[in-house]
This record gives sequence, structure tokens and C-alpha cells, in this order.
Amino acid sequence: MLWTAAGVVTLGFLVALEFAARHYGVRGPITEQAREVVFAPDSGPLLYAGLALTTVVLTWRQRLVAAGAAIGIDVVFWLVRWAAGADMNFGNGALWVVLGCAVVAVTRRTGAERALLLKGAGLGLLLVAGHKTGDTWLLITSETRKAVLDPYVATADHALGDPSWLVGRFVEATEPVGGHVLHLVYGQLPLAAALVGLYQLRHVAVERRFPSHHLVRTFLVIGLLGPAVYMVFPVVGPVFAYGADGGQWALAHVWPDTLPPGGAPHAVPFDGITPRNCMPSLHTAWATTLFIHSRKGSRPMRYAGAFWLVATLTATLGFGYHYGADLVAGVVFALTVEAAMRAFARGWDRAAVRLVAYGTAVFVALLVSYRYLPQEMAAYPWAAGPLLVLATASMVLGYVRTTRLWESEAVPARQPEPPRPAEPQPELV
Repeated sequence: MLWTAAGVVTLGFLVALEFAARHYGVRGPITEQAREVVFAPDSGPLLYAGLALTTVVLTWRQRLVAAGAAIGIDVVFWLVRWAAGADMNFGNGALWVVLGCAVVAVTRRTGAERALLLKGAGLGLLLVAGHKTGDTWLLITSETRKAVLDPYVATADHALGDPSWLVGRFVEATEPVGGHVLHLVYGQLPLAAALVGLYQLRHVAVERRFPSHHLVRTFLVIGLLGPAVYMVFPVVGPVFAYGADGGQWALAHVWPDTLPPGGAPHAVPFDGITPRNCMPSLHTAWATTLFIHSRKGSRPMRYAGAFWLVATLTATLGFGYHYGADLVAGVVFALTVEAAMRAFARGWDRAAVRLVAYGTAVFVALLVSYRYLPQEMAAYPWAAGPLLVLATASMVLGYVRTTRLWESEAVPARQPEPPRPAEPQPELV
């Protein structure tokens, strides 16, 4: 019943976004995903990542058959597009195989096997749908939020030392190698999440059940909740508000060489195209959860998780997509959602409620301070900056302590060994 309820809510949300997108004259997430059954997909790696998540419920022989079928279908599509002169891309085969698994589950499976195969297909489709949903959300933010609050965040960012300007100059100095590597990391974050998710779900085919908590669940919930904050706090980022990418709408063309001009912050009008997707930084939130879930993996997995986190933070700042204040809010947001998802999986207790409530309070306090106290933060950076860092560190410490407590409770206490019977002593004659 829980999976059915979650499916109904998700479908209703997607339908609502579809109508909202149609209202603005563009295709919604359902239509976009349906088109990729035939037309060239936007992201082939994302579709194959969805297929990989689906195959966690299959045996190794079935996985090979699924991969071969996906590649074969893609080759046929590629040849047809090449002959017709259409847009070239791959990934249709992966989507066909995922949909085929859902059809097989409904028509050829029963009971627990049907439910397991449907969960696998649903997980793969949700990964792709989450990406399409994010695109629709970004369109809605640009259409409905005509003014942005970048001057407020840029002023508050003085308390952190204007890290976007600093890292932006660093990325410029390391071009072209640094920029190419960071673009690869930044753009393929969903693929990295799918790989970590595959590592966590590698025993599903043997155990015939999904674990109670894994990365993909948190990844999708962050993508669902985060854009709602964009509607409350619309920000476009330094490269648009203070850089050349903003064109005539930019307040000044100073990023990353010169710090933004001072003065009283105020909301400024901006174009109807650029997404207002900075506060909080969801790339930071996703990279943070990826780092957390990679801690239980092998040594290469832990190194990869740490590298992806550092590279993502560097890219978000160095490309001018976010302010430092966005990253601070993104970390707190990620830990709060992750704590809530873990509590939902294991059962709510006092520690879980306290941690989620504290994370929510810190996140709201950050947004309020950015909006109503930016000038005070800029005037006293040696007080405001450490306070921002301490607020984030307190949430990190609370999360670590609470989750360690949960893990210690989950491990059964070691039972003392029963006393060994005394050996009979020989009688003395």
C-alpha cells in the first residue's frame, strides 16, 4: 500500500507539472519522457543509468540480455537517424528495455516477483522522470519569478569572503584542463549517483528485496523539494547577475575579476529564460548525499565520493552558478532530507524528530538572514562568517552523532559466552 500511495502521489505531481508546463507553451515531464521512446533523447547516459538501476532485480544472464537488447535497439535507431538526417543521440534502447521490464512484470509475473520487477522498472523511470521534472520546475521559476534576489545573497556572501569570485579566478587560471574536468563532473552527477546506487543495490537480485534506505530515494526527494524553495527565494547566480552571461539584464559585468558593487540590496528584474535555481544549491545537496552514502563502500568508492563532492563544490563556485551562501544552505538542506529519509526507513524516534526539526530551523534561519540581514552580515564578516560555518558544522555534528547512535542500536549486543563446564579432576589415591 505504501508503494501504491507513493506511486499515486508521484503520478499526480507529474500530471500537475505537465499542465503547468502546457500553460507556458512547452512540453511537460511526461511528454518529454514519452517522446524519447522514438525521438533522440536529451541524455543517453541518464537513460542507461536508469536501465542499470532496473537491472538490479535481474539475474546476471537477464542483465546481459537486457544490455544486449538495449544496444541493439540503439544501433537500429542510430542507423535510421543517420539515413534520415535526423538528430543523432543514443538511449532509446535503454528506455525500451525498462518499459519492456514493466510489461513483463504485469503480463508474465505474479506476486512478489511482479512487485520486485515493477519496483526495479519504476526506480529506473523515476531517475529519468526526476531529471525531466527538474527541467520543468526551472521553466516555471523563470516564468513566474520576474525579479531575483541576487543582490541580497551577494551582499551576505561578503561574510564568507566572496568564494565564487575567488574560485572563479582559479578555474580561469586552470583552463582548459580544469574547466573540462569540472564540466564533466558537474554534468554527470546523476550518473555518479546511479553508480553509487548500483553499489548499494547490488544484492537485491539475491535477497529479492530492496534495502530500507538507499541513495536514489534521497536523490529524488531532494530534486522534488528543492525547486519549491526556488519559488520562495529566486536567485540566478553570479555569472548571470554580475557576469557577461546575464547580457543586458546583468547588474554589472564584474564576475569573477572584480567584487560586486555595494549599496543597499534590492530585488531586480531579470529575463524570463534564466532559471532561478541557486538557493539552495541542489548540486551541493546531491553531492553531499553521494558523499555520505559512499562512506560505507569500498576504498575506491569512498575516494570517488570525496572527489565528486570537492569537484562539484569547485564547479558550482568556479563557473559562477552559485554563491557561497547557496552551498552552505545546500549542505544543511541535504542533511535534513537525508535524516528524514533514514528516519522514515527505520522508524521515527525522539532523536530523529529533534535532528530534522533542528535542520529545518537552521535552514530557515539561513534564508531569513540572507534576506533580511545581508548588510549586517557584510558589515561584520568576522562574526557572521564563523556563525554561518558553525551553524552548518552543528548540523553535520548532529547528523553524525544521531546516525552513529542508530547504527549502534541496529547492531545486536554481543552475548557473553556460557561458562564452560569444569573438567573432572583425577582422584588422588
